[in-house]
Amino acid sequence: MNNKNIDVKSNKPLAVVYCIGTPITFLIILMIPETRGLFKELTEAHPFISGFIKFALLSTAGEMLAGAMTRRRFIFPYAITARAVVWGFLGVVITLVFKLFGIGVEGLLEIGYLPGGQHFFMKALWTSVCMNVFFAPVMMGAHRLFDSWLDLKEEQGAATLKDATKAMDWTRYITFVLAKTVPFFWIPAHTITFLLPESYRVMMAAFLSITLGAIMVFAANPDIVPHKSPNN
Repeated sequence: MNNKNIDVKSNKPLAVVYCIGTPITFLIILMIPETRGLFKELTEAHPFISGFIKFALLSTAGEMLAGAMTRRRFIFPYAITARAVVWGFLGVVITLVFKLFGIGVEGLLEIGYLPGGQHFFMKALWTSVCMNVFFAPVMMGAHRLFDSWLDLKEEQGAATLKDATKAMDWTRYITFVLAKTVPFFWIPAHTITFLLPESYRVMMAAFLSITLGAIMVFAANPDIVPHKSPNN
C-alpha cells in the first residue's frame, strides 16, 4: 500500500466532505433538542469514549482544514488513522484534565491559595490559566513531536524519536504556540468554556479541538497565510 498522501484529484470531494461535513454534523446534532439531549446523556454516561470520538473526528478535520489553507488544496494527510487515534487519545486525556483542574482550582480557592474566593468568573479564569500553563505546553509539544515523526517517516520512510526531536521547530513552537496562542487564544477560550454549564464544556472543547488541529499545522508550517498564485 502506498504511504503517500491520498491523491488530491481523485479524493478531493471526499476530503472536502469530511473537513466541512464533520463539524456541521456536530452542530446539527447540538441544534436539534432530541439529538442534543441524547448527545449530553452519552457524554455524561461515557465521558472518555465520547471524548475520544469527538476529538478524533473534529481535531483531524481541523488539521486537514489548516493544511488546505497552507497548501491551497484538500488532502488526507499521511497516516491519517494514526493521527486520528492520537487526537482521540488526547480527547480522553483532556476530558480527565478538565475535571482534574476544575476540582483542583475550586479546592485552592476554598482554602485561599488563589485569590477570588468562590466567584464564578474567577473559578473559570483560574481553571483556564492553570490548565493552559501546567498542562497545555506538554500536551501540544508532545503532539507536535508526534507529527514531526510522522512527517519524517513520510519523507524518509523511517525515523526515530531523536530524528523527530531534531527536526521539530522548537523556536516556532515557543514563539507561536506558547507565547501567542496560549495567552491570547486558549486562556480566554477556556475561560468561556468553564463559564458554561458542566454538561456543555466537553462540547465546547470538542469544537475548540478544530482550532487545536489547525494550530498544530500552523506551528509546523511558517506559511500561515495561504499562498498566493503568481498571477495575484
